Amino acid sequence: MDIRYWNKEQETLDRDSLRAQQLESLKETVGYALQTAFYKRRLAKAGITSVDDIRSLDDLQRIPYTTKDDLREAYPDGLLAVPMNDVVRLHTSSGTTGTPTVIYHNQHDLDSWTNLVARCIVSTGVTSSDVFQNMMGYGLFTGGLGLHYGAERVGTVIIPASSGNTNRQLRLMKDFRTTVIHATPSYMLHLYNKIQESEYKRSDFCIRKGFTGAEAYSASTHKKIEELFELDVYNSYGLSEMNGPGVAFECCLKDDMHIWEDAYYVEMLRKGTEEPVDAGEEGELVLTTLQRQATPLLRYRTGDLTSLRIEPCACGRTHRRITRIKGRADDMLIINGVNIYPSQIEAVIMKVPEVGTNYQICIEKAGSLDKLTVKTEIYSKMFTGDLKALDALKVRLQEELKANIIVKPVVELHEPGALPVQEGKAIRVFDLRTDN
Repeated sequence: MDIRYWNKEQETLDRDSLRAQQLESLKETVGYALQTAFYKRRLAKAGITSVDDIRSLDDLQRIPYTTKDDLREAYPDGLLAVPMNDVVRLHTSSGTTGTPTVIYHNQHDLDSWTNLVARCIVSTGVTSSDVFQNMMGYGLFTGGLGLHYGAERVGTVIIPASSGNTNRQLRLMKDFRTTVIHATPSYMLHLYNKIQESEYKRSDFCIRKGFTGAEAYSASTHKKIEELFELDVYNSYGLSEMNGPGVAFECCLKDDMHIWEDAYYVEMLRKGTEEPVDAGEEGELVLTTLQRQATPLLRYRTGDLTSLRIEPCACGRTHRRITRIKGRADDMLIINGVNIYPSQIEAVIMKVPEVGTNYQICIEKAGSLDKLTVKTEIYSKMFTGDLKALDALKVRLQEELKANIIVKPVVELHEPGALPVQEGKAIRVFDLRTDN
């Protein structure tokens, strides 16, 4: 295995040196935080009025957690720590559920972010000889621009295709001999369907690696994408509050995602509490920025559920790893009293060879009970007029789902292309219960 580094010294720092660096970075971050209206008030209540009050990493525990609601309350500039004329870019959330969140960046922040993403890309074995086709959306969404600048810094030929227009994506992939693609996992599956419908064959393309992110997805889906495209797929993790992509990434060994601890201080909490969990135990990821000046965030509760691996990776990097994101603490479905995560349903259906690449989860009321319906496309070869085969597949899916989630769902089988496809983040869950 050819293991590559973007900055070997930084990526392989011994733990004591890394923690010493984290402390100095934390002091700088608190210094910037004290320049914001929001944190100046909050830190004063915790007895922190200057960076001298931070003497060890343990002092971080004195600071209250920051939440998405805090970011909304501080909108538009309550978390801005530098003069506005020092800001060179901002990103906001969609604001579809209320006041948007906003993150400001100065040039230092963008350079730091770009280097983190370059570190991620190189860790997978990508080099300046690659052609990188970016199928993520650009604009206020961070996914497109984040990977764009990182790939550009690595020296790849970058094709800023953005999302959608799948026929054009295929033409670009073929004509410019794309070797690396970046897209949401749902769009990767959609792309494969379009290849099957087109005049193209897999042999027409040179793709060897795929980067997927922006959606929580199961290991079964990961494996399915790799098998369909015959390429290596690397899982990534990011969120706009922490810049966007580049927070954590799988290296060439694909043994969970390295989280870059020189840029983010990591804590793990038991879901729904403020109690820490032991290493290896699932919990909510809490992050503190260590390299950002314009919008520092202290102890930000991401809402994302994962677990922390402390054992060394064979690649030589000393930054710890997080496991695949299971989902969000707030996306758990309670169906007739049973706790279910959408990822559990996805993991089951994506293991079934006859099942296609698109599905939906619908919950509605049936009298006083909840009714769960799983709609999934299946491959066209299944529509042969043999109703017994379709019925058998439906029963098989029902039984396998019940064995994994306890609840027995209604299963609907649909022809390829029958379910709507989103070109950005996929919308999989439709909770239609009026009393929810």
